[in-house]
Amino acid sequence: MHLLAADIGNSNINLGLFADGDLRGSWRATTRAGATPDELATMIAGLLALDGFSWTDVAACAVASVVPPLTDPFCRAVGERSGVTPLIIDAAALAGILEIAIDRPAEAGADRLVNALAAGLEFGGPAIVVDLGTSTNFDVIRADGAYIGGAIAPGLGLSLDALVGSAAKLPRIELRRPERAIGSNTVAAMQSGTVNGYIGLVSGLLAALRGELMEQSPAGSRVTVIATGGLAAQPWLEAVPGIDHIEPTLTLRGIRHAAERIAARSGIGVAS
Repeated sequence: MHLLAADIGNSNINLGLFADGDLRGSWRATTRAGATPDELATMIAGLLALDGFSWTDVAACAVASVVPPLTDPFCRAVGERSGVTPLIIDAAALAGILEIAIDRPAEAGADRLVNALAAGLEFGGPAIVVDLGTSTNFDVIRADGAYIGGAIAPGLGLSLDALVGSAAKLPRIELRRPERAIGSNTVAAMQSGTVNGYIGLVSGLLAALRGELMEQSPAGSRVTVIATGGLAAQPWLEAVPGIDHIEPTLTLRGIRHAAERIAARSGIGVAS
């Protein structure tokens, strides 16, 4: 009996299958905003089959989506094939589970909320989650576990797409850190500007966020920084000072934590 956790993002759909609290398999597919329920069902079944699973293994499903046009088709795909009704995780669903101490809680992306929940439960606060994807999200968790906001910046890939798309003579490049900051050719110069510049962006924002978070944290606190997202495995991330943990599956684990607590509050069980 398994829980299928789905993180529907702008670039990728990430799936995780949990049993007894353990992640038994995880998969990533490219997001197609116009996908039909049948297309999504085919994609889900194919990914499950890669590790020997099928629809019959899905006993529950929880979805965190930041792509509204895909949320309903995805839930229909799961419901029609597995017979379970997916749980949609958002600010309202997390009421009483995660304190969302921002101006308009309903506007917070579900991925940011489950990241905050997972970070607080697994690492404790104060903490900062850096989610490196289409955008780069910095999610800040207070010492008592409350989510208090953060920062959103363009992702590295999005920044490069904008640069290449707006400058006719600039080529598409591999996103890796060059050996020197001074690029002796166009490709090296672009790699320096994009990758080193991105490292500077992440480092600078982390320093600013950490400083403000420490101001409202108990004396002697230490801010834990967790990196996650599609770019979390990039080797240049090691050049960012102050990152304590690299957890590519943090968002999926946050979805599991949320589903378990929502089910417990409702007095029902959930396979996890």
